Amino acid sequence: MAVKTTTLNVYLLAGVKTTTGSFNACKEKLEEQLTSEGIQPAIHVLYPYGDASRNWVRQVFEVKTDLSNRMKAGRIGGRNVWQQIKDNVTSDRTLLIGHSGGGAAAYQAAKMLEEEGVLRDFRIVQVGSPRMPIHPRLQEKVSYFHSIDSLGKMNDPISRIGSWGGWNRAGRMLPQWNSYKYAPGYVEGIPTVGGHADYFRNTEPYMDTEAVCNLDKTIGRVRAWLKGWL
Repeated sequence: MAVKTTTLNVYLLAGVKTTTGSFNACKEKLEEQLTSEGIQPAIHVLYPYGDASRNWVRQVFEVKTDLSNRMKAGRIGGRNVWQQIKDNVTSDRTLLIGHSGGGAAAYQAAKMLEEEGVLRDFRIVQVGSPRMPIHPRLQEKVSYFHSIDSLGKMNDPISRIGSWGGWNRAGRMLPQWNSYKYAPGYVEGIPTVGGHADYFRNTEPYMDTEAVCNLDKTIGRVRAWLKGWL
């Protein structure tokens, strides 16, 4: 009996000062895992703000334009991604995984494509990204992963930037601040070794005492969240 094969569009989105080739191990791991499960992945690596050869100050400025939903015209990284994939996205499922500022660009691009009716069946994964408000309509389609230390405390400074907060109002009661009002539908910490740039490392010294590398931990958490959709 033939094994049914389904297709999946995957976009890996880089953040600021990312060197070319930094997603190679991640791409290979995803291709291996998905193919073994009868999923035919088309994986693309995108640089919404350019690679490490581009001026990093300008890249940081462009990331800031993607952290707010107030100015549609200012979402530079999101519009760059939108421009690159709008004509290539099919009706099949689409997965966007963004690291750091790439997570902000992934959300903005997907939101624009969803509003245009181009994207319907999709998921967004933000890894070590700045916090940005997620529209309630899309919250369950977005997950957020950040690094934690041995005590379970967040230790990635980039994940402290921005806000998910908003005011809750109920009847005549005083408004109350909810720091997770516009948060992604799923948020989880990952006990990685190293720093902000190391979520997708798969060699020493980015392994724990049980020889599990950061890449396996990150991909494992992402795959667990995607269970039931893939």
